[in-house]
Amino acid sequence: MEEYLNIKAADGSNRRLEMSGDKVSLGRSHENDLSYPDDISLSRKHMVLERTEDRWYVRDLGSKNGTRVNDTLIVDRFRIQAGDRITAGHLVLSLEGAGGPSTAGDIIWDDAPLGTGDTIVASLEGVLASDSSSPGKGERADSPAPFTNEAVSALIRAGRELAQDRPLNELFDLILDLSIHAVKAERGVLMTFEDGELVPRGFHGEGFRVSKAVRDKVINEKASILIRDVTADDAFKARVSLLGHNIRTVIAVPLQTDEKVIGLVYVDSSSMARRFAANDLNLLTVLANVAAIRIEHERLAEVEQNERIMFRDLEQAAEIQSSLLPLKAPTIAGLDLAGYNAACKTVGGDYYDYLEFGDNQVGLILGDVAGKGMPAALMMTGLQARVEVMADKDVTPAKTVARLDRHISTKCPQNRFITLFYCVVDSASGDMSFCNAGHNPAILVRADGNYELLTRSGTVLGILPELGYEDSSLNLAAGDMVVLYSDGVTEAVKLGTEDEFGEDRLRDLVVQHRNQSAEAIIQHVNDALQDWTQGAPPDDDITMLVARKV
Repeated sequence: MEEYLNIKAADGSNRRLEMSGDKVSLGRSHENDLSYPDDISLSRKHMVLERTEDRWYVRDLGSKNGTRVNDTLIVDRFRIQAGDRITAGHLVLSLEGAGGPSTAGDIIWDDAPLGTGDTIVASLEGVLASDSSSPGKGERADSPAPFTNEAVSALIRAGRELAQDRPLNELFDLILDLSIHAVKAERGVLMTFEDGELVPRGFHGEGFRVSKAVRDKVINEKASILIRDVTADDAFKARVSLLGHNIRTVIAVPLQTDEKVIGLVYVDSSSMARRFAANDLNLLTVLANVAAIRIEHERLAEVEQNERIMFRDLEQAAEIQSSLLPLKAPTIAGLDLAGYNAACKTVGGDYYDYLEFGDNQVGLILGDVAGKGMPAALMMTGLQARVEVMADKDVTPAKTVARLDRHISTKCPQNRFITLFYCVVDSASGDMSFCNAGHNPAILVRADGNYELLTRSGTVLGILPELGYEDSSLNLAAGDMVVLYSDGVTEAVKLGTEDEFGEDRLRDLVVQHRNQSAEAIIQHVNDALQDWTQGAPPDDDITMLVARKV
């Protein structure tokens, strides 16, 4: 059967390539079989398609943006079949006519009940504990004859093969091949539970019809079932046509670990010369147990690998985000400035910055994106970029905030919004104009210890555009200061209670230490937060910005 690779580019163009060889490489470099130098989302050597024993695999070559199969990032060589969607950069690829021994076919769940005739039922515990003779017709197989040399060889081979490092998708085909070879079956299918549903993961043959009663007994009772002769079984005698392919003998066993059943293996044969026997049932029961443990081990390994990749990506995102925040406060004559940010996760949604406009003008901004983690961090990055473009000394804080709101409202998801406090201070005169978009009220502390909460506020950003914002103004004399903060400070919870740190405690603290430097004030707040939470990880991002007139 001829095989083709269909390639769809970002511009909608399509390309169809006959797969006559055993290897096709793809990337930006002209050294690849398929070169797309203009797709900057591709790496120079991005991925390769490889044929092994009439099966196609895709392998990522350590690309920057990864390779995905059916929207899942692959971390190792991955088996693909006809219809699978491969995404590399802006390209979408699919194989047409890809086949091989694991030809996929539909499974029809048949209503035939489990008969009482030529049927043997076994359990893993019984198989492992037994040492007596094989049961007769209609009896349980919990006490079979010892494994034959051939069966022992099959188990040894299975152990050797399964011990090798293989990705999960290759394991399914291997386990099915081992099962079919061990009992000399003609066909087989391996299924595992995915989101509570049995999903075929490996096929050898097609047109499977499996009794629901057999399936349910295997899954619910951890039972291994052998129907030695379908035509002699009471339940199936009148329903042979439902089994298709003239099937005469059937085995179904659970893929079970010590804790649970994760799927099943079903094999059958049309040969009357070699019907499955009790020893075949016992052999497949043990083999499936070993295979299930190996599957669970590999699943855990893949989860850990994906977590490592995710953690690495988060670390890189945190480095990028950290580079967007100030490394240190600028030196501004007439002002003592300090800021602090700590994300409760690897990345966060809080943002602060100093905007040096010249002519003694400096902008101070602190924002908080609703939510935590990567979504909030992405919105924070967008906010930071817009502030860089829109903020200017000749544009009042209210006009700047209104412009930000108009842009953010058109792109902000429904469940997201941003609170923001923005002020511009004249470091020489101490004049300060400010605008609050739904953020915590800044604390104004006078040199004599009097204080004021700057409570005047407009709506949050990203919800209702065009409502308008208003400027407010005040003057900072020598020794006065203004403290901006996110709700991660005031809503920090005392360990073992529901008591919050609160605005009153924060206000009293900054008033008490008002004669110290901006950096020292932030340190006092951090120390108090640590004492309050007893060092417990914060539930929200913590950000502060302090400006003292000197």
